[in-house]
Amino acid sequence: MTFRINKATIGATVGTALEWYDFSLYGTASALVFPAVFFPSQDPVTATLASFATFAVGFFARPVGGLIIGHLGDRYGRRQMLFLTLVLMGLSSTLIGLVPSYASIGVAAPVLLIVLRVLQGFGAGGEYAGATLLAAEHSRDGARGLNASIPGAGNAVGALLATGVLTLLSTTLPQEAFLSWGWRVAFLLSIAVSITGVVIRLRVAESPEFVATKTRGDVPRVAIGELFRTAGRKIPFAMLASIGPNVASYLPSVYALTYLTASVGAPSWVGLTGILIGNLLKLVTIPLAGWISDRVGRRPVFLAGALGALVLIYPFFFLLDTGTPVLVWAALVLIFTFCNDAMLAAQSGFMSELFEVRYRYTGVTFSREITGALVGGTLPFVAASLTTAAGGGFELVALYCAVLFGLAALGMFLLPETRVAAGASTAARSVEA
Repeated sequence: MTFRINKATIGATVGTALEWYDFSLYGTASALVFPAVFFPSQDPVTATLASFATFAVGFFARPVGGLIIGHLGDRYGRRQMLFLTLVLMGLSSTLIGLVPSYASIGVAAPVLLIVLRVLQGFGAGGEYAGATLLAAEHSRDGARGLNASIPGAGNAVGALLATGVLTLLSTTLPQEAFLSWGWRVAFLLSIAVSITGVVIRLRVAESPEFVATKTRGDVPRVAIGELFRTAGRKIPFAMLASIGPNVASYLPSVYALTYLTASVGAPSWVGLTGILIGNLLKLVTIPLAGWISDRVGRRPVFLAGALGALVLIYPFFFLLDTGTPVLVWAALVLIFTFCNDAMLAAQSGFMSELFEVRYRYTGVTFSREITGALVGGTLPFVAASLTTAAGGGFELVALYCAVLFGLAALGMFLLPETRVAAGASTAARSVEA
């Protein structure tokens, strides 16, 4: 068993960390800042729902971006697409920091915010899939799960940076100053973040598996057509499996922040601190789960995370309702870190093996991003609506999430194990399971 982490993995992960700073920043701001700045209302619930609706808009742009970028990535290479996603994310996030408030320009403010969120989502749709594939396709046999999982830790680093910057600004500035201009500093930093990411990714070589496929002239003209012709039966189950990481990520990291402040009455720093702790732990738990998947298989690790989240969803809300910082942090870590990371890490290696190289980028983005839009993007909005319908209680939200985790487990159960034993050839690894 090898523990080798390749140079491409490091480059892909650092770039993903910097890029996910932008996407995570929006998620946190949509819970804590945007309702007051862009959606003023006499009813705080209405403002929050409107803000979460723009959060969802970015997710609905992700499948479009994922399909286009995935197709181009299967024709022209993974590396070039990762430059494109960096530029799109960095530019849109920087411009968000310059959008005037609703008080300044009225309804044009949320309209501009939505347009930029769409661009941000378009770039995000091809980023994570490209980063995991670049890392996986540079990997030696027996370490593919480990390397493919590590860009997920890059997501955590980006989220740490985003949450840390917003927490610093919100705690050191008066509330009025923070809502007026302080939050904008975090978004304006995106331009420097993106430039750094481009410089780092210039040092990463193209995927050797893609290069070999292109050399053989085996690059399809329309990757999605090839995908459905030869692997179409796998797609519905892969989409179901993708539900799990979306729910286990955005329920605690976005919706729980609002639930804690609005329903529990806890100060915002409690939830933000819990997310910081969870993301710090991800730097260990994600690579560890990827390494374990190299030893025991992708499916057992994923199923442990999905079924664990199903069992823990009610205790999660019970712990949140205490409002006690240590118990809130334990709840967030259980779902956001342990359960989510088992699914996310196993999925990364699994998806890089489920589809043939010649349409792999398209297959991964199609399977992940449509589910991300339908479930991940709408989750904060749906959860807030269910909480309101339940009179502020969590019962309906917990039931909804339990069903989703069950569907994720079912999807993975119906797919074949993809792990290739150490020593198997790279060629055999790219053949359909």
